Amino acid sequence: MRQISEEQVKIKIRAINPHWDGGRVDEFFRTKRRRKYFDLFFPLVSESSVNRAIVLMGPRRVGKTVILWQSIDKLIDKGVTPENILYLTLDDPLLHPFSLEDLIRLYEEIFDIKELTDCVIIFDEIQYLKGWDVQLKVLVDNYRECRFVVSGSAASALRRKSTESGAGRFTDFLLPPLTFYEYLDLLELTEELFGLQKFHHGGESLSESKISKLNEEFLKYLNYGGFPEAIFNKEIQKDPQRFIRSDILDKVLLRDLPSLYGIQDTQELNRFFSALVYQTGNEISYNALSKASGVSINTIKKYIEYLEAAFLIKSVPRINDTGKIFRRRNFFKVYLTNPSLYSAIYGPISEHDTTTLGSLVETAFFSQWMHAPRMFNRIHYARWSGGKGEVDMVTLGENFKPDHCFEIKWSDDYPKNPDKLKSLLYFAKKNPLNEYHVTTKTINKIILYKNIKIVFQMSAWACFSVGRHLIERTIPFMGSQD
Repeated sequence: MRQISEEQVKIKIRAINPHWDGGRVDEFFRTKRRRKYFDLFFPLVSESSVNRAIVLMGPRRVGKTVILWQSIDKLIDKGVTPENILYLTLDDPLLHPFSLEDLIRLYEEIFDIKELTDCVIIFDEIQYLKGWDVQLKVLVDNYRECRFVVSGSAASALRRKSTESGAGRFTDFLLPPLTFYEYLDLLELTEELFGLQKFHHGGESLSESKISKLNEEFLKYLNYGGFPEAIFNKEIQKDPQRFIRSDILDKVLLRDLPSLYGIQDTQELNRFFSALVYQTGNEISYNALSKASGVSINTIKKYIEYLEAAFLIKSVPRINDTGKIFRRRNFFKVYLTNPSLYSAIYGPISEHDTTTLGSLVETAFFSQWMHAPRMFNRIHYARWSGGKGEVDMVTLGENFKPDHCFEIKWSDDYPKNPDKLKSLLYFAKKNPLNEYHVTTKTINKIILYKNIKIVFQMSAWACFSVGRHLIERTIPFMGSQD
């Protein structure tokens, strides 16, 4: 039986690292506009004083490989010798038979390195390597003068391995789908829409034409805006189902998850995910899901765990009207981590599909928080009296009491008729806060209604604001504090 020779692998390693020959990375990566998260990620890569590996996590096609090559480009610009930067993608079949230690040894032999120091070593798509966490821990311990960066698409699985094996040695970094803030930035629309002054004052004085343009872009964002490649490709925008489903969902559902978790019935998983997509933003239960799908409750729990691991969904727990968490998690909500996953299954939505649009606007708002797991773990929704009362989003503070409250709407009725916010007003009487937030379609205003301060803000601006705050590490809430 033929064996893959080490010389073949060395040739491959050289081919994967073209910057060794020309001193520059491919023009495709150098000229591509950087995501805002690059400025948060690169300091971790360039930090040499801390002996920790960086674990870059995130779903497929959000730009992990791009951000790695852009980091290589900037390292070279900052004076790092190109040959001291090794990039390997572990989904390449030629590399499969080799351990991380083997690959490091082959790299040393290519350049006749006696002692590896001052190098940056990057392993892309590391989740396909069995026991990667233990191997990486050994490398971090043995090569203390080098920096290690790895990436993968199964976020929760990577984080679990990182926590179990890499405690004190790994630093996790989550790259989410595009936020609406990044979407506008990549298209260079931020200043056009807001201007510098309006940009820093919440968009209250936007003209009608700019509000219309902002909502037009927001609708595009809901349909395909979570993926950097899609926002620049007209063909993808015409048929997001084909791109997102075949290039992203099918690979995750039919290949990634089965290989990682040994799933046998991939069609069942596929059908189950499609059913969850349709329910984004709605309350569900294990019993109802089991009856509707014919899948056992234990299998459903595993599927939800796997889909969260692939960063496709996020479940949100329920509290009652006093902010109390239920002991038994019979009811919960599931949100897509990226609203455009809906169009991948059921096709693009239009502004006339108000029911679906309302659910996806709510999904978009929740998805903006994905890069702040500590904050997201504080997020709940409130529901009481047999479903007669509900508040879309409530965050609990350190004392497990509500400290922020949001109703996500795609309507201008509520600023004109605040009495329609019956559930919010009821919840406010039981849970006194400084202010309560309600999103709208086009209106920004603050009112005092029945001694309750209500901050109304456009849904598109609210999503933009959350994304900006998370990038700038400023106040993590929208509204009058902006």
